[in-house]
Amino acid sequence: MTEQNARLGILLMMATTLVFAIQDGLSRHLAGEYNVYMVIMIRYWFFAAFVLSVSSRKAGGLRAAARTEQPLLQSFRALLLVTEICILVLAFTILGLVETHAVFASYPLLIAALSGPVLGEHVGWRRWTAIGIGFVGVLIILQPGITVFEPAAILPLIGALMFALYGLLTRYAARRDTAATSFFWTGTVGALGMTCVGLWFWEPMAAADWGWMSALCLTGVLGHFTLIKCYEVAEASAVQPFAYLQLVFISIIGVVIFGETIRTNVAVGVAVVVGAGLFTLWRQRKVG
Repeated sequence: MTEQNARLGILLMMATTLVFAIQDGLSRHLAGEYNVYMVIMIRYWFFAAFVLSVSSRKAGGLRAAARTEQPLLQSFRALLLVTEICILVLAFTILGLVETHAVFASYPLLIAALSGPVLGEHVGWRRWTAIGIGFVGVLIILQPGITVFEPAAILPLIGALMFALYGLLTRYAARRDTAATSFFWTGTVGALGMTCVGLWFWEPMAAADWGWMSALCLTGVLGHFTLIKCYEVAEASAVQPFAYLQLVFISIIGVVIFGETIRTNVAVGVAVVVGAGLFTLWRQRKVG
């Protein structure tokens, strides 16, 4: 990988985190006004259309993209991701963007912790130590026993666990399927599953909010496009640390647009979680 490719990959990852932060801000706004399932369903319709468009342009077309020997695994992955998104957007409306993402930032640590039992990978004592320190950071954010514990605070932790499992199953599926196949199943099965749920919660949307919904769908497509391009030009290990920039962008959107505040314990906890996450990424790259 050339230095130029690495630089381009980092810029694309930074652009991706900004787009996804904007997407989360739009999701919070719309889910605060309308049913979460309906909002995610419409978003997934556009995502599925994007997936079908991309897949049809590749060699072999849609038939090649859909071909898999592990349809149950691919379907489970897709439904796991769309369920995680619903949980996270619900958390946005209850806890806000800043606190939801502060806890959700622990997902790389969960991936490291679960990579042993799920994928059979070796996790050394240094990474286990970092994982433990990272979860101390999560406890600092949640403050159990210090204040009245908000039951909804467990939502982003459940979302992080589900997203970590989704990431690991994606790596497991990659042993037999191409990335294009996994991408196809993620979009199409996710849209089908969400439609089965979301149609029951359909409600009229104001004309102005259809504009916001269009922006949400476009950011979803744009974010996935820049992420795909990012991984095409650079190694994941080189760009992954920059994914934490989403926390910065989310905090700015949460504070400036939604009037959220960043409590001291959240800032300290996030610093611990991110530091531990960066260490596990560094160790994974060094060992790998």
